[in-house]
Amino acid sequence: MYLDAARERDEVQGTDAAPAASHFGRWEDFPVSRLSHHGDSCCEIARHWIVAMDRAQLGGGDRLSGPRWLRARYEWGPSPWPMHWCELVERQVIDCGAHSALAHDAFVARGVSAFRAQFVQRYNVDAQAQWRAKWAADQVSDHWVGDDVIYHEGNAILLENHDVKLWDSSGGCWLNPRQTRGYGSLAAVRLVLEPDQASNALLRWGEHRIRPDSWHQFD
Repeated sequence: MYLDAARERDEVQGTDAAPAASHFGRWEDFPVSRLSHHGDSCCEIARHWIVAMDRAQLGGGDRLSGPRWLRARYEWGPSPWPMHWCELVERQVIDCGAHSALAHDAFVARGVSAFRAQFVQRYNVDAQAQWRAKWAADQVSDHWVGDDVIYHEGNAILLENHDVKLWDSSGGCWLNPRQTRGYGSLAAVRLVLEPDQASNALLRWGEHRIRPDSWHQFD
């Protein structure tokens, strides 16, 4: 999965360089959401159930297809953290961090090379005001809502030739690399690798070159 970073360094510079003012701001060092495990059968059974359900829903189909059943099963909305596996499977509403964690396990269980992804997206003040009110009503932190952008979590899968696709696990859709302007578009993305995936590789999302574990901004 590794790309010769030195070979492509000149290609990257001057094409997708980040501006001086960052879009990701306070989320620069924010960790991805991780589900907790009680270390007992309650959480292990819940985790195996998710994997088994994904296998059943896939039904022999393309293993690179997005696990849309998770969005149908779990509505997007406020959810408390920390959250354990056994608690999550009993909920009807979960946030983007939980959606992303579930989708990641589903992809990995299929044998797909997958990464967690952190997004910063553009939304207007009216949408953000509605989300703040909804999260406040459930007494859940709205740390993910900014001024004109929001923090969101999703997934990435690795294809051939170091190409990646970005999955919005809460929206149940693939993101379009040509849509980096306007309402709901990506302002920045970071692909988070696990320790066994450590690399300086450059990955391709459409025309964009993205270095893992670093924020990549879209002007």
